[in-house]
Amino acid sequence: MSLVQHSSSEAASPVPIIETDDQGRPVKSISTNGYFPSSGQHLPSSANGTVTPSFIDNMSHLSVVRARDDSDAASVRSTSSRTSRKPQMQLASYQDEFTTSVYGSRFAGMDLPRHHMPENEMPRDIAYRMIKDDLSLDNNPMLNYFTSLASFVTTYMEDEAEKLMAESFSKNFIDYEEYPQSADIQNRCVNMIGDLFHAPPGESVGTSTVGSSEAIMLAVLAMKKRWKNRRQAEGKSTEHPNIVMSSAVQVCWEKATRYFEIDEKLVYCTPDRFVMDPDEAVDLCDENTIGMCAILGTTYTGEYEDIKAINDLLVERNLDVPIHVDAASGGFVAPFVVPDLEWDFRCEKVVSINVSGHKYGLVYPGVGWVIWRSPEYLPQELVFNINYLGADQSSFTLNFSKGASQVIGQYYQLIRLGKHGYRAIMSNLTRTADYLTETLENLGFVIMSERSGAGLPLVAFRFKTVEEGGDPDRYYDEFALAHHLRSRGWVVPAYTMAPNSGVKMLRVVVREDFTKSRCDQLICDVKLCHGLLKETDQDSIKKREEYIRNHISAMGRGKHAHPVYKGESHSLQGKTGKTHAIC
Repeated sequence: MSLVQHSSSEAASPVPIIETDDQGRPVKSISTNGYFPSSGQHLPSSANGTVTPSFIDNMSHLSVVRARDDSDAASVRSTSSRTSRKPQMQLASYQDEFTTSVYGSRFAGMDLPRHHMPENEMPRDIAYRMIKDDLSLDNNPMLNYFTSLASFVTTYMEDEAEKLMAESFSKNFIDYEEYPQSADIQNRCVNMIGDLFHAPPGESVGTSTVGSSEAIMLAVLAMKKRWKNRRQAEGKSTEHPNIVMSSAVQVCWEKATRYFEIDEKLVYCTPDRFVMDPDEAVDLCDENTIGMCAILGTTYTGEYEDIKAINDLLVERNLDVPIHVDAASGGFVAPFVVPDLEWDFRCEKVVSINVSGHKYGLVYPGVGWVIWRSPEYLPQELVFNINYLGADQSSFTLNFSKGASQVIGQYYQLIRLGKHGYRAIMSNLTRTADYLTETLENLGFVIMSERSGAGLPLVAFRFKTVEEGGDPDRYYDEFALAHHLRSRGWVVPAYTMAPNSGVKMLRVVVREDFTKSRCDQLICDVKLCHGLLKETDQDSIKKREEYIRNHISAMGRGKHAHPVYKGESHSLQGKTGKTHAIC
């Protein structure tokens, strides 16, 4: 490619020079003397005396400045007296201007509606962009593998799964007549999950739910109703039903006991035991005990409670107390990592199990499952046979209409991955959790979670106390480390452990998309933040924590706790300071 310099073979046109007085009014146009009155500089002239700027040869076009006519001059004179006139804004009118730009529209200059439905429509592309921008203040769930290690919830699915789910967004799952295959897909999932949990073939029953919370509510209702029927048949009182459970239960169990008027009998954790003690749990059972909750993977430390030991004690003492297993997190982990562990329907006292499809079931939220050993443990009076749009169907749910997408997503994962695929994924998660555990322990942290598949693939850890050989001058806690990690882009939650344990802790949930390389990045930032805390004075740390408490929401308007309902005294959190953990 050659570089060509533009030149003209003809004489250049005269270039008028506008001379003005000290008030900016045009005086005369000079075009032949080559002189700028204001600068005293000469321009080169052509043979006929016209001014030819030296840069003209490099321009393809040079506009000539037109001298003002009389009307222009009059306009200038009329305003010249206001030499310090303030520039006036000339903003485009929202009413008169049309723009295809989202950020040029009037909606970009307005708050999104908060309390009232707007009178008029909003263009769909603008509605999408405005809501998307608003949600950008959340942690991006698609980036949770890099930033948030707080939640068990699935944030990654394959494109084919997403496509199937998107194609079913409009399907109302409850309409069996119109969508019979979607209903059949639920039945297939129930069969596969029941088989995974060693349910008696041909006897077990189950249903999909919007998550484990609904599944637990249904299971508790079934246990209470079955207990009540038995007590009435024996002519005994049905007052004061109770349920035995660990103080480390997820908050939905507290909701169930409160909503359904059931007394709680809690087995409290200790500083060195974070799950339910089997002997203590069975000792709490009496004639009013409707059942017992056993957790396969606690929210805090991920430990599996000893369900087989609880079962054997109940059998040994001949107690008619059923066990419900809360396998929300562990139900899709234990069968593949520790298949010989007896926690499911192989234990004769286990009558129902719930599991979350949107956790280690690897489906987007929300979908859960609940399976009963047989119809004997799901009283008939709780099940409604409904004719809906021409089809008879049995229903036992707390809601009615719901989308079919998540059930279809679960079916995709079950047949796409198979047992081999789930085993491969859960094995990788277990290896990554063990690697992180070993590294943090070498850095001087106390590990509270189990290893080698004895619990969920998560890592719970804390600082050493002085008695354990920790730094006696340490004035920061686990919450301070969590705040510093947040500044590095990691959401690692800190918790106050279950009541009576007196322990603070941090928890890292290892999910499908938390690879070893990202684990190494986290380790580097834990080292960095811990070092920064050591070098920061106590007053600065306290001021930072106070600032974070007072400015917990970036916008200042996102306060989710209603002022009327703050300061609860009825829950374990209100009574003991236990944190209701994210799950």
